[in-house]
Amino acid sequence: MTEFELKFQVDPQYRAAVESAVARGSSRRERLQARYYDTADGALAAQRIILRIRKEGRRWVQTAKAPGGHPLERHEHNVDIATPKTSDVPPPRLERHAGTPIGTLIDKALRAAGQDPAEAQLMPLYATDIRRTTREMRTGDARIELAFDRGEVRAGNRSYPVCELELELKSGSPRSMLELARRWRIRYGLWLDTVSKSARGERLAKGIEYGEAVKAEPPSVHGDMDGPQVFRAVIGACLAQMLPNASEVAAGSLEAEHVHQLRVGIRRLRTALREMADLAPAIDSVWEPALVDAFRALGRQRDREHLQKTVQPQIEAAGGPPVAWAEPAEPEPAPAAVVRDRTFQLVLMSLIAASLPPDEDAADAPPSKQKSELARKPLRARLNKLHRKVVRDGRHFETLEPEAQHRVRKRLKRLRYLGEFVAPIFGEARAARYLQELRPAQDALGEHNDAAVAIDAYRKAADHDGSAWFAVGWLSARQAQSAIACRDALDKVAQARRFWKSS
Repeated sequence: MTEFELKFQVDPQYRAAVESAVARGSSRRERLQARYYDTADGALAAQRIILRIRKEGRRWVQTAKAPGGHPLERHEHNVDIATPKTSDVPPPRLERHAGTPIGTLIDKALRAAGQDPAEAQLMPLYATDIRRTTREMRTGDARIELAFDRGEVRAGNRSYPVCELELELKSGSPRSMLELARRWRIRYGLWLDTVSKSARGERLAKGIEYGEAVKAEPPSVHGDMDGPQVFRAVIGACLAQMLPNASEVAAGSLEAEHVHQLRVGIRRLRTALREMADLAPAIDSVWEPALVDAFRALGRQRDREHLQKTVQPQIEAAGGPPVAWAEPAEPEPAPAAVVRDRTFQLVLMSLIAASLPPDEDAADAPPSKQKSELARKPLRARLNKLHRKVVRDGRHFETLEPEAQHRVRKRLKRLRYLGEFVAPIFGEARAARYLQELRPAQDALGEHNDAAVAIDAYRKAADHDGSAWFAVGWLSARQAQSAIACRDALDKVAQARRFWKSS
């Protein structure tokens, strides 16, 4: 069985209202007490497999879950367990999932860890105690289960409070469920969260608050796909990076890598929307401004940290004075507030819908060779255009104004991301060689742009602290040579063999 669900965190101020809304009509309440298991070396968790024993009312159920083909889709298999007494906690048994797709995944995970599945020893790691209110409802062509959970996750003497809403698709279209989710988000200020209760438990057991930042992974595309299929796969890959990092930031993480990887995901997504528009069935005009606003708001934090932790120590090491940084005229929104913002959350849900395959009555037919070639044609055109503009401006990069130099850097990033997206369509080995040729230019232009941003910040600081002029002069004196280094690196891009060209 495959499940498609959305999970939202509920602000405490809306808890009573959400619980009351779920409890309307034919609803039910139950207590869910679960224990989660893994091997001592975490063989299941390493493959993102979850195994639990849960008491649901008066019955016990063993459940195994594993990632599916979409960031919000999971494989799931449930087995009822008979016990002499309902108070008896049954031990987990892996053979209960034998002969199922998830049973096969469990076997592979254990063998990858060097264990015999028949002899694997499981141990309890953490537990949950949840009061759940559920009801089913219909919207559009979909039947959906709403579940409001409150309670806690426990591991040893550590605990984490739970207050969240889950929407699970029982039948019908995921798009109908997403439309319902949009309405509930507007009404109750919910925000998407991809961190499961099991992940919370693992963190408690390890004594950590947040998970690792998620980096970009290539989309699952191939040469037989048509344009819309390629576009959906790319959007799905971008969301697979954005949603986990956005969940951590929304939960309060201020770790620079979470914010950075979320911004990378947004930048990659914007590249897809801009450069692959010819392949897309529809792109909503509200997506771009919402993504830009979030990207810039999160970037201001990154720029401040770079100034204070990287640039200013370099200035002082060169003999420069410390600088008093003025507080902004208006307080900047916290990263969590940026991610929880209504518009940004609604755009995320629209993008999830855009990443889904057509509904069954309009399902994809196997693309013909002609359709696949029609997808390649606009991609070649976009890659060629970006490559030509980067090479053209690179020839005289040092003569460009800072704003124009920044545009070259952005084009180079879009060229890299688009190349990574479509590499399997044109040949991964050739694409890898080309993309490797871009890296020195990316690094050079990144350092040059960081210095330009710092110069502008120090100029503004000089309005109230004249000692900032030392930094302006010190950084500016290096920009001319830095620009020449960028030009030289871009000259090598001009010589790179374009992988999308026919042999």
